[in-house]
Formats: sequence, C-alpha cells, structure tokens
Amino acid sequence: MSRILLLVFSLLLSSTVAANSSWVGALAPDFTLDDQNGESKSLDDYKGQWLVLYFYPKDDTPGCTTEAKNFRDKYEEYKALNTEIVGVSLDDVSSHKDFSSAYKLPFTILADVNQEASKAYKVLGGFGPMEYAERETFIIDPQGNIVHHYGDVDPDTHAKEVLKQLKELQKELEG
Repeated sequence: MSRILLLVFSLLLSSTVAANSSWVGALAPDFTLDDQNGESKSLDDYKGQWLVLYFYPKDDTPGCTTEAKNFRDKYEEYKALNTEIVGVSLDDVSSHKDFSSAYKLPFTILADVNQEASKAYKVLGGFGPMEYAERETFIIDPQGNIVHHYGDVDPDTHAKEVLKQLKELQKELEG
C-alpha cells in the first residue's frame, strides 16, 4: 500500500513539475486589466523591462498581505534591475485601491474581475462557488517571454527568492 501511495505521489509531483516548466520559453499571454487607480494596463506597457507578474488569492488575507509587503520592501532592488512588479487577483479596483493604500504598495495591482488573466495564465482555482487566483509567479523578460515560473510560492520568502532568480537570469544573459 505504501509503495502505491509513493508511486501516486511521485506521478503527481512529476506532472506538476512538468506543467510548471512548460511555461518557460513561452510568449507571455497578453492581458488588459484595470489597476488600483482604475487605469487600464496591458502586457505591452511593460515591454523593454523585466516583469514579475504575481498572482495571489485575495487582498487583505494574511499570506497575500505578507507577500505584497515583502515585494514592497524589496521594490527598489527590483527597480535597480529594470524590473517592474505587478500583482493580480480577482478582487475589484476598489479593493485593490484600499489594499495598496493600507500597505503603501509602490507597484501596480491589477483587478482580474472577469478572470481574463487568471485563465490565460492557468492560475484560476477554487472550490465550490468560490474562485480565486492561485498563488503563482511568472518572470517575464523584456521581450515578453516567460523565463521562469513559480507554481509553488511561500509568501514569507518569495520576494527574496524571485529577486535572487532574477539576478541569475540577468547575469546569464550578460555572460
């Protein structure tokens, strides 16, 4: 019985890893969504710079707040690497405005109320009638290609982990 469980777990893990790695090298799906100020933003607005596009379940929840504050605290380091950070959840513009204001977030948060981006990036999750964006992150290069995908995110360490990966990716391109 334990061998069967181990086999099932291994298959699930390998299929998850394969699904996550399938994003690398793909052209990032376009989107047009309103930010916390009601201004329309699309993927093209970030061409020519690196983009950390992170999806999260809900404004003002413990993990999402921790993740946003950690990105906020490292924001200047990201900017020094010609990188913009953009958060996305299914919350509306008003919720994002309050969330951004409460935690003094210096980056854009997009309202994916019609689930356009969440479906395109295959992060729409839920149970029963409740739907949300799963906590996943995509690093997109200046040409619009996905160069790294995080399908498993720890809100406590993620901003630091992404920053480290971004430095490595940029160093590889220089070398």
